[in-house]
Amino acid sequence: MIHTIIFDIGRVLLDFNWITYLSSYHFDQETERRIAHAVFENPEWVEFDRGVLSTEEVIDLFVTSDPELEKEIRLVCSNLYQTVTKLDYAVPWVRHFKKQGYRVLYLSNYSDYYFRTTQFALDFLSEMDGGIFSYRVQMVKPDHEIYEKIISTYHLVPEETVFLDDTPVNIKAAKECGLHGILFQNLEQAKKELEALGVH
Repeated sequence: MIHTIIFDIGRVLLDFNWITYLSSYHFDQETERRIAHAVFENPEWVEFDRGVLSTEEVIDLFVTSDPELEKEIRLVCSNLYQTVTKLDYAVPWVRHFKKQGYRVLYLSNYSDYYFRTTQFALDFLSEMDGGIFSYRVQMVKPDHEIYEKIISTYHLVPEETVFLDDTPVNIKAAKECGLHGILFQNLEQAKKELEALGVH
């Protein structure tokens, strides 16, 4: 029986759409491709979420990957919070599970910058029982240590806990740590898979 539901945040409880955001600058196609590669597709993006480096240091890493576009990269990085959009279903969905008696937590790769600048879309946090942001513990998914951290912090029984995330490797890691995992694709699909686990 499931007693605890853990939510990822980005693309689950709020929308994160960097493609639309980047296109709003109307760069030519090649410049846009290079900026995407330097910023949003850059492996160094995870350092944003890990919380060891400052925001400025991470942006410097992005610039280093394509110095010719320093001006454009810094421009795009000046308003990154605009990649985030609030999802209207988030608060009612969390409240629904709370009303049913479930403990509801979050486990998210999230940076200090995004936490500070996207409060408008994080109103569901006050409805939850707690959770872990990666930047606060200097750990990131899919490393097992962050799953073990939330399990130990909240004294979870893994087989009584389900984790929802939009990224396959994060679900794989959760299952390796003993949790049930649901790959979030959309609200209706997630509800059906939760119901299959007895969560209504």
